[in-house]
Amino acid sequence: MAADSVRKFRIGNVEILRIVEWQGPLAPARRLVPDCGPELWKEYEDQLAPAHWDPGADFAMSALQTWVVRSAGRTVVVDTGVGRDRERPGIPLFHRRPGDLPGQLRQAGVDPGEVDLVVNTHIHADHVGWNTHDVDGEWVPAFPRARYLLPAADDRHFGPEGGYGGGTRVDDRLLYEDSVAPVHRAGQAVLWEDGHRIDEHLVLEPAPGHTPGSSVLRVASGGERAVFVGDLLHSPVQILHPECNSCFCLDPRQAAVSRRRILERAAAERELVIPAHFAGAGAVEVRKARGGFTLHRWAA
Repeated sequence: MAADSVRKFRIGNVEILRIVEWQGPLAPARRLVPDCGPELWKEYEDQLAPAHWDPGADFAMSALQTWVVRSAGRTVVVDTGVGRDRERPGIPLFHRRPGDLPGQLRQAGVDPGEVDLVVNTHIHADHVGWNTHDVDGEWVPAFPRARYLLPAADDRHFGPEGGYGGGTRVDDRLLYEDSVAPVHRAGQAVLWEDGHRIDEHLVLEPAPGHTPGSSVLRVASGGERAVFVGDLLHSPVQILHPECNSCFCLDPRQAAVSRRRILERAAAERELVIPAHFAGAGAVEVRKARGGFTLHRWAA
């Protein structure tokens, strides 16, 4: 594990660990965020390159990562990455990856057997993959004592009730069956809707659009604040122009509404914004400016 693959900081009395599995070029910039034309990437090159955009190759830079939150005596894992040896034929980067998140967690001092809660901000392949692992040919929960907090709207949409995402992508059925259904069978799934308070510092709130159940996790402690925004943001260019959606947003109009609402609050309340896939420092403070937002300060 690379020396910089684990980083730690605090929000008041809440400790946050960032576990990075991979960082690098993800996709052509305007394929990832098709709503943002080349002039926007060029205009903000000094803020996007090199951590978030490679101008020469015109590729957006990204990260696969998991966050660990220690709050009120409990250990919470936020999003569980891609998993190992998963069949994901529609996404070559994720297909049969050889990752080892449990090993990375142990090296960071986090025993998977002692994790209390797992939060999936939404049900996509790179957010639920290590919900489970293979034991003697059977997918079982990778965090044996944890409750898994799943947005009910996503569970309906991506599960059999919704035809596994309407049957538009074969990967949706595969990921539900190997990474979500086993958690239900084990009795460890907790479906929530309209909001869910975890403890005095942590609360889950809906932010639909990217998926029907897309959500954010707010942190407030000791006068400091942060918000895990999942895939509301794939690139900082979407902070600078929040009307720009990623190619993965199922309801682009709703995603843009949720994105602006969350960013408005983050700017007003000085919340540190923590997206699922930002490379570089991984988290940023934002401020309002010119009808949009600016990148005020990156996390140390």
